[in-house]
Amino acid sequence: MNLLLLKPQQLSDRVAVVTGRQLDQLTQIQGCSVGDTVRTGVLDGLMGIATIIELNSQRAVLELNLDSPPPAITPLCLVLAMPRPKMLRRTLQTVASMGVKDLYLINSLRVEKSFWQSPFLHTEAIEEQLILGLEQARDTLLPRLHIRKRFKPFVEDELPEVIKGSKALLAHPLTSTACPINLQQPATLAIGPEGGFIPYEVDLLNAAGFETVHIGPRILRVETAVPALISRLFPA
Repeated sequence: MNLLLLKPQQLSDRVAVVTGRQLDQLTQIQGCSVGDTVRTGVLDGLMGIATIIELNSQRAVLELNLDSPPPAITPLCLVLAMPRPKMLRRTLQTVASMGVKDLYLINSLRVEKSFWQSPFLHTEAIEEQLILGLEQARDTLLPRLHIRKRFKPFVEDELPEVIKGSKALLAHPLTSTACPINLQQPATLAIGPEGGFIPYEVDLLNAAGFETVHIGPRILRVETAVPALISRLFPA
């Protein structure tokens, strides 16, 4: 944890109370004591330094000095076919840590129906993974997650508005066009499920305004493709 990320309800004036996982991080992993300082931020707010003024086995009390904005966002909207639930957890952390602030989880013919029943899709579980990614990257701005379980209505009725003002790219190995590098404009990136989008889905995405691109001859897993593509489009 590179940033202690607090929720607004943990704060009272310039003081915050920490329990649970975050307390364990401070005491068992970082070995903090009263008087130590830690990098701290407030969800969707400022970052800075917190001083530990009280510490016991039940809680830590922190005095906050928050005066720094979070890092600049990555101007990318990610449209991702629902991956396997365990893969989703890692992907959510990656997306948050790389500064992406809009993520659409969508259906596809090759997405197993059981994926949509996963407890990892509960609001609390999603937020937990996104927060872990933010803490890793020292960021406070929580990504917005949108779930769309009907592919065709989403692509035809909603997606054209989503991609307006951005370069729409579809990651697809069966194309001769290489993915651009160091893009200088906002982008919307669509990534398919294991096995890729079927040809019908590719055609619908192309009709909606997406250009198919590749990053080489290798077929990558989602958790590898997501950071590879984001890093190529928007190098840190």
